[in-house]
Amino acid sequence: MKLDWDHFSDQPAVIKDRKLKKSIYKQVRWDSFKLLLSNLILYPICILNYLIFPVKRIDSDVDTFFGISINLDKNPEQTFHLINDLKAKNILIRMPLSDIENIQNYVDFAKQYQDKNLLINILQDRRHIENPTLLKQSLEKVFSQFSPLTHRFQLGNAINRKKWAIFSMEEFLKFYKVGYDLRNQRYPDIKLLGSSVIDFEFYFSIRTLFNWHKIKFDQFSSLLYVDRRGAPENTQMGLDLVGKLQLMQAMLRLSHKSSNEIVITETNWPITNTYPYAPTGEGDCVSLEAQADFLVRYYLLALTSGVVKNVYWHQLIAPGYGLVDNRESILIYYPSYTAFKVMLSALQDKKYVETTTKDGLFSAKFTTDATSVDTKTVEVLWCNDSVESSKNPTISINNEKQRVISRDGITQDGDTFNITGSPIYVITDSLN
Repeated sequence: MKLDWDHFSDQPAVIKDRKLKKSIYKQVRWDSFKLLLSNLILYPICILNYLIFPVKRIDSDVDTFFGISINLDKNPEQTFHLINDLKAKNILIRMPLSDIENIQNYVDFAKQYQDKNLLINILQDRRHIENPTLLKQSLEKVFSQFSPLTHRFQLGNAINRKKWAIFSMEEFLKFYKVGYDLRNQRYPDIKLLGSSVIDFEFYFSIRTLFNWHKIKFDQFSSLLYVDRRGAPENTQMGLDLVGKLQLMQAMLRLSHKSSNEIVITETNWPITNTYPYAPTGEGDCVSLEAQADFLVRYYLLALTSGVVKNVYWHQLIAPGYGLVDNRESILIYYPSYTAFKVMLSALQDKKYVETTTKDGLFSAKFTTDATSVDTKTVEVLWCNDSVESSKNPTISINNEKQRVISRDGITQDGDTFNITGSPIYVITDSLN
């Protein structure tokens, strides 16, 4: 069975054949029953664990936290220069099994970034789901050829969308086990990430975390989009982004199938008026300015949640949701590109200190290493969009060693500043 690919939005096309969809649902009806049964029993227990027991904070290295995904088919020469311009250190690269015959092209592409922290995202296709022998052969190629460059591989992507060629969680667990067994037999230094459920559909995650298969996720990957809710602070079923992440960790703490390390391998906001490149309908799209604001706020909320190891923006070049538009002969930089670059410059080598929130005002503080000769403190401030503009809080800067820069890296004049939905950086320099 071959499923079509939408080259505009870089994902499989929606399955429109009703007969095919009916056949798929009929094929996995028993697996669907097991999914329902496991959630009826376990989801309430996970929620109670989230409500009753405190978060178990993990060590998050700010330097390895901020990631970006890049694609071989998106202006590869310009991509190399953009990554260097951003000074990005953490890169995700897709390796589709549908194109395993051309694996050398992907390896050569990845070699350009062997000085970075690489994560290889192995995308499934239907022929590999249906043929475990072929799957093992292909994964052998992927692990052997990429392992000199990296030790981290995500096995499977958006597994709860049937257009992505996995029709049930049982199929995914069998798919993952082939890679897991191969890793244990021949590549013990590799870390495998899963289960890569997309969106706030944790009932699928439950099924992958509580089962009888002899597998384990070295890190728990999620494609946690919150774009349909607007701002990342907005709630869904009573949970904002931080709440969703902490609920996810509560699930992991109850399972023996995964470590407690969460990796967000995809997030973004689709951009208005970019059809057909936007991956969702126009009603879910946002302005370029809003996308840039939400990008910074998502990263900071995830970092300060205390439960996330890495976040990867999907992706660098993509007209409908990325940081750069490549529809013209000259690349067009979106505001999010500058916002991402400024965020990396201000925070990537810093240490996280603390977060405070009050009346819609968010503050995240970072500092340089205590042994540094030239120490800096960086405080990132923004206001939840739900706060009326007339009630936006203000801050006063009277210290000559302090300066304020905007989300776009522009130094702000004055000594009093309104806090809005667009984050600002208050940088305090002090010599030891």
